[in-house]
Amino acid sequence: MNVPFLDLKTPHGRLKKALLDAIEPALLNAQFIGGENVSGFESEFAAFCESPHAIAVNSGTDALRFAFLAAGIKPGDVVITVPNTFIATTEAISQVGAEIAFTDTDKKNHQMDPVRLEQTVLKLKQENRPVRAVVPVHLFGHCADMDPIFEIAKKHDLLVIEDACQAHGAVYKGGKKAGAMAAVGCYSFYPGKNLGACGEGGAVVTSDADMDRIVRMLRDHGQSKKYIHEIEGYNGRLDAIQAAILRIKLKHLGEWNAARRKNAKLYDQLFEGVKGVTVVKEPSWSASVYHLYVIKVAHRDEVMKKLSDKGVATALHYPIPLHLQDAYKGLGYKKGDFPVSEKQAEEILSLPMFPELTEEQIRYVVASVKEAIA
Repeated sequence: MNVPFLDLKTPHGRLKKALLDAIEPALLNAQFIGGENVSGFESEFAAFCESPHAIAVNSGTDALRFAFLAAGIKPGDVVITVPNTFIATTEAISQVGAEIAFTDTDKKNHQMDPVRLEQTVLKLKQENRPVRAVVPVHLFGHCADMDPIFEIAKKHDLLVIEDACQAHGAVYKGGKKAGAMAAVGCYSFYPGKNLGACGEGGAVVTSDADMDRIVRMLRDHGQSKKYIHEIEGYNGRLDAIQAAILRIKLKHLGEWNAARRKNAKLYDQLFEGVKGVTVVKEPSWSASVYHLYVIKVAHRDEVMKKLSDKGVATALHYPIPLHLQDAYKGLGYKKGDFPVSEKQAEEILSLPMFPELTEEQIRYVVASVKEAIA
């Protein structure tokens, strides 16, 4: 059996007519930038996130960059995040002129560790470095533990900016959605996300009317209205065709997330008691949406090769922590600085996870993992 890591063909095939019907008006009316589809998607996504405002942008990276700028992050400010995230999180910090600082993750759930976060904040303050913000990443579709993070932020006068690019619809403690707990949160609609465009896309959600206004200007060359530039901005708009596609897909996101949860539950049951496999399960505080289903195994690369030979596609999220990447040599970090993240990077393995995954496929994947670790 061949089990893909991700199946993007099946849902697009099922939605083909609806997607083409949604795109056609843009083609016939030549409404490619802005317009009803963009504003409609923003309203619908804001409602989904239970947030007053959503601003559609060109990518998750733009969402983060614009959020930092709108929040007032400036050159010289220090922004804390985790090293086990995609580089877009930290690119956006650097690209507004701020300085990246890392803090380690929790051994069990791989999210930002609040205890280590406070230790990091205190250390930076002792060094007289201007700590300004913290960016928890809702990794794998699970929520970070936000209550203690907010407490630390309040205690030390820090902004909280959520990276929810992997967590569309995840819920924290039965209450707020990931990305809508802080004053501003960021999403990616890269094709492989739970809610994915047929190209690039992203969004900023915020409860702050001023931040909403600033992000809208930033994405559109700083314009408050055509040819009136209050600030210097960027070309970071979501195009109308992608917005039309996302409007159709958003209607199905709830059922897709439910299918992911169902698939994760079966994985969990089948891996229960299997020696040599540690499942990164959803934390007690999170109703997760399983953008990824991640296990930890010894001799990971060897297991990955054996699974490939059995027709099971897997992936690594992420094999090299950011503080050890060549791009960040200048920050002065070294191996051993964040031992939890480093250990996790050696053991993690992302298994196939998508809504259309069948029980037969899941059972085959688990049987193949058991065989690979035997």
